[in-house]
Amino acid sequence: MKNRNLTGCYLMLFMMMVSLLAIPAATSYAMSVDEALSQTPQGTEKGQIDPDAEPGLLGIKGAPKPSIVVGFFWAIWVGWIFSTVGAFGGIMAGVGHITIYGLGAYAKTFKDTSPALNKLVTDSIRVSNQWLVGLSALVSSFNYGRQKRIVPALGIFLGIGALFATLLVVFTTAGKIKFSQYQGWFGLCVFLIGGFMIYEMSPKGQASKKAAKGAAKAFEDTIKKKGDITEQGVKTLKWSLKKITISFFGQEFSFSPIWAFVGGFFISALASFIGVGGGFLYVPFLTSVVGLPMFVVAGTSAISVLIGMIFSIFNFMVLKGVVVYWPMIGAELVGIFVGSMIGPRTGKYIPEKVLKWLFIVLAFYIGIRYTFRGFFGIAML
Repeated sequence: MKNRNLTGCYLMLFMMMVSLLAIPAATSYAMSVDEALSQTPQGTEKGQIDPDAEPGLLGIKGAPKPSIVVGFFWAIWVGWIFSTVGAFGGIMAGVGHITIYGLGAYAKTFKDTSPALNKLVTDSIRVSNQWLVGLSALVSSFNYGRQKRIVPALGIFLGIGALFATLLVVFTTAGKIKFSQYQGWFGLCVFLIGGFMIYEMSPKGQASKKAAKGAAKAFEDTIKKKGDITEQGVKTLKWSLKKITISFFGQEFSFSPIWAFVGGFFISALASFIGVGGGFLYVPFLTSVVGLPMFVVAGTSAISVLIGMIFSIFNFMVLKGVVVYWPMIGAELVGIFVGSMIGPRTGKYIPEKVLKWLFIVLAFYIGIRYTFRGFFGIAML
């Protein structure tokens, strides 16, 4: 019965995502893009629209035209990293849209000549990131659920907090954020989280992680012996609004649903602002505050991210009329599915320390690079 209910939950979430494809965006798309273009000077100079150029992103003449092939393969990487670590899917999706495709540089060219077009492309990047993370979270949470590596109650309470946060962020920031601001805050948040994760791996940070370390070791030993990991997977022992207790590989972990809701709210508020899923914040929250081992964190993070992404995309696209470039998104979603199917099957063979160091290295590289580019216009690394 539990498996049927879990499958039904995933099916419902999938249908909600698919229903977004039926958004009557044509009217919002034409009006918002046309309005931005009407405020943009025409010509062949920087920050102008060349009326004789080929159409690219969002049908804008002279805009970059993202490669479907590049999008597919980059999305495989995005899906793999998110489904393996439980984070960095949105960050890597952002790197692809901002740097690989050159959409960030394109948006910056209109900083002075057409702020409206600058903000329109920035919002499109934010929502494009969320589409990729949403599908990866859906596939990942389903796969981790089958392996009993998800704490459903924790993921749901984090997700509920995210619902309120996405409404707040969408209505206060859509159409108001310049690309340079977006890129700077994007990088700074990632950098700070990387620093926090380094502290967590220090002797002082590890002092209170005995249960998580014990569960991780037992999990790794079971994998080495090719045992059945579902036998000792997540089990809910006690459930109340005050405290929920679960077990994983012989260790017990407890958390407060109320604090999970509060954590989900603040994490999703920041994540929605920079246009990512929030996994890079959920991971340190789940490992440090809740004290869970990484082998449970990835799946629990995925289901939390999924709930937030569904409503964030809906709010941005339906309620605020933000648009995306569907040829690019379509190719990327196929790649995301492939990468997200591979991640849970390969991640269990990677030691917990390796997963954390992978997280840290990516955080510092991307954080430094984007912080300096966004706030100071300086190219680093």
